[in-house]
Amino acid sequence: MGNAGSNKCLFLSLLSVCLFLQPVITRIKASEEFRESQESDRVINLPGQPPSPSISHFSGYINVNQENGRALFYWFFEAQSQSSKKPLLLWLNGGPGCSSVGYGAAVELGPLRVNKKGAGLVYNKYAWNKEANLLFVESPVGVGFSYTNTSSDLTKLEDSFVAEDAYNFLVNWLQRFPQFKAHDFFIAGESYAGNYLAQLNFECHYVPQLAELVFDRNKDSTKYPVINLKGFIVGNPETEESYDNWGILDYAWSHAVISDQLYSKARKVCDFKSFDWSNECNGAMEEVFENYAEIDIYNIYAPKCLINSTSSLSHSRGSVESLTEANNYGVRSRRTRIFGGYDPCFSTYAEEYFNRVDVQASLHASSTVKWKVCNDSIFGAYNFTVFSLLPVYTKLIKGGLKIWIYSGDADGRVPVIGSRYCIEALGLPPKSPWRSWYHHHQVGGRIEEYEGLTFVSVRGAGHLVPLNKPSEALSLIHSFLTGEPLPTRI
Repeated sequence: MGNAGSNKCLFLSLLSVCLFLQPVITRIKASEEFRESQESDRVINLPGQPPSPSISHFSGYINVNQENGRALFYWFFEAQSQSSKKPLLLWLNGGPGCSSVGYGAAVELGPLRVNKKGAGLVYNKYAWNKEANLLFVESPVGVGFSYTNTSSDLTKLEDSFVAEDAYNFLVNWLQRFPQFKAHDFFIAGESYAGNYLAQLNFECHYVPQLAELVFDRNKDSTKYPVINLKGFIVGNPETEESYDNWGILDYAWSHAVISDQLYSKARKVCDFKSFDWSNECNGAMEEVFENYAEIDIYNIYAPKCLINSTSSLSHSRGSVESLTEANNYGVRSRRTRIFGGYDPCFSTYAEEYFNRVDVQASLHASSTVKWKVCNDSIFGAYNFTVFSLLPVYTKLIKGGLKIWIYSGDADGRVPVIGSRYCIEALGLPPKSPWRSWYHHHQVGGRIEEYEGLTFVSVRGAGHLVPLNKPSEALSLIHSFLTGEPLPTRI
């Protein structure tokens, strides 16, 4: 009996130890699986990547809809220092139909920029992964390397569809990279990426709508995972259609792009609050955009790219389209539109680089069609229905999110004037007066703080602020993420 009792005790002790260790073993196995999954996405031997400094980056696909075979392509750069402590920043470009890899990552704020002729990469010393772990995603499906195995998906593109995919991407990406789940999470973007996730013809839709979806679902932790969303920042965002269009017209006149006669004519015949523009208004706005055809509407003081290209981005060089679109009430309207992408010569270089077979292999990207910086067909097929994001801003401001809008003041496409009209329409109480902020002993732009929102202009920058003013843009994102104020004295 003594031996039997001892054996029984030993058995129970071992059983207790096993039961105690089982969760630990399970976590270790899960952790190993995550590491293996992550490491399979690690980018190694990217053609043309400079040997130093060392950059830790990953790329690949995240499934967002298993049934239809939809997957979004991402490129992720760990923060250059203290990656375990710094926030996670998701960057989205717009169009709709333009690539966050082709613009944000490779031209603007990523640590590796495509050099001239697409021959390789150069290190960007003003990269935003100095301040955050930086995540780029090509959205929606059909953009860049992102794909769907169900062709009918491409006929359904509208804000809620794209927002849902972006949300599923984020949830599933955090499953693959669980070490970032507890990090402060911010969303950033420009143009249509800053408006109500892709239902206008504007680029800055994606960020506020995704922020709203995360904000809403965080309230139901029994059904959805909690994402540590802290706020968002958008650059040159189209926000409310009528104010944005008045901004385009007023900016063109005040910056000597159009004549007094054309300005007076457009003001007389256009009612931008109307769902259906008159033929006279469409004609007048076509004339406005035709005046921009001689210069770069996205940076009116910069030289125009003179590369003779057959790029898909030919729309962005000043050509316009008249589109028929549905509003929230089902009414069809005809609007004069200009494509929301941006085509400096950098776009041509990016297309040369990302269409290289060796580059695609290194990035774990599979492309059955030619990779393009912007996909015109998405712009043409997108269902534009939301005309104002102001209610979304009001909701998220009341929800306590940190919200910044910044604007390059040389952009004619989404001009600073229109952004100021939109912010004024929110009716927010002022927190601090309009004043200058400084960068390297020069005026970097202007700043005005409201209760719940901060507006910053960047002097001399066009539509792509991090491209035109990289040092100022880095100071801007540093201030946004850390809470350290922008210098307001020399």
